[in-house]
Amino acid sequence: MNRKAKAALVLALVVVVGMAFRVSWNALRDVARAIGADGTAANLYPFVVDGLMALALVAALVLTDDARKFALRVLAAYTLASLVLNYVHGLVPALHGESVDWGRLADWDPANWALVLLATSLPVGSIYFGSDLVAKVLHHQPPADPTEPEPVQIDANQSMAELGEPVVEEITPSPVPALELAAAGVDTVDVAAVPVEVRVPVAAAEVSRPRRATGRVPVAARSSRPVRSEAELLAEARSLTESWPVEKLTGEGIRKALHTSAAKARAVRETLKAERERDAAVVS
Repeated sequence: MNRKAKAALVLALVVVVGMAFRVSWNALRDVARAIGADGTAANLYPFVVDGLMALALVAALVLTDDARKFALRVLAAYTLASLVLNYVHGLVPALHGESVDWGRLADWDPANWALVLLATSLPVGSIYFGSDLVAKVLHHQPPADPTEPEPVQIDANQSMAELGEPVVEEITPSPVPALELAAAGVDTVDVAAVPVEVRVPVAAAEVSRPRRATGRVPVAARSSRPVRSEAELLAEARSLTESWPVEKLTGEGIRKALHTSAAKARAVRETLKAERERDAAVVS
C-alpha cells in the first residue's frame, strides 16, 4: 500500500470515529445530566469516556508486550462502559426529554445503583488510566535493532589489550650484510651485538597470537639467481654505462640497470665517477 492509500485509510478512520463520537454524544450527555452534572460538565462527559478510548487506542499502537495488553484492556473496558450507557439511554425514554429525573437510570433500584456507580466512576477512571497510559508511552523504549552492533561496555579494571588498544612487542632486527656496508663505505660492525629495541603496533585481534621475530630469509626461499661479486658488478656497470653522460650516473639509474641494492649502486657510482675523473685528467 502506497502513501496516498494509507493517508486515505487513516482519513476514513478519523471520519468514522468522528461520526460515531457525535452519535454517542447525546446519550453520554443525557446520562451525565441524570447523575447530577451541570450543563458544562454534561457537555464534557463524552470526552471523558470516548476520549480515553481514543487515547488507549493510540497507546496500544505504540506500546509492546505487557504495556500493550494493559492499553487494550483499558480500551475494551471503556468501550463496554460506553456501550452500556448508550444502551440505557435507548431504553429509558425519560432521558431523551428536556427535564431529566436526577438519579434514575433504571426503575429497578439495584440496576439503577449499578448504572449510577458506573457512570460516576468513569471520570475518575479516566484520570487514573489516562495518566498511566501517557506515562507508559513517554517511558517506552523501542526494541533494539538486531542488525546494530551492541555498545561496548568499558570496565576501568580492564587492560589495554582487553579493550582493544594497540600494544607493542619487541622484534630483534637481523644483522645487515657486511657486503652492503662495505660497498657503502661503512666499516663492518656486528649489528646483532648492539641492543636495538623496535616497537611495532600490533592489532588487538593478534594479541592472542604474537608475531615471531623475523630473521634471515631461509635458504629455500632465496632467489636462485647467483650473487654477483663487486668486480662483476663493476664490470657490468662499465659496459652498461659506457655511453652515459656523467650527469646520468646516479645511484637510482645504476640500481635499476644492474638490478641491485641501493648501497651497491652507490658504491659502483662512486667508482665510475672516480674512473671518469681520472681518465679526464689524463687526457688533459
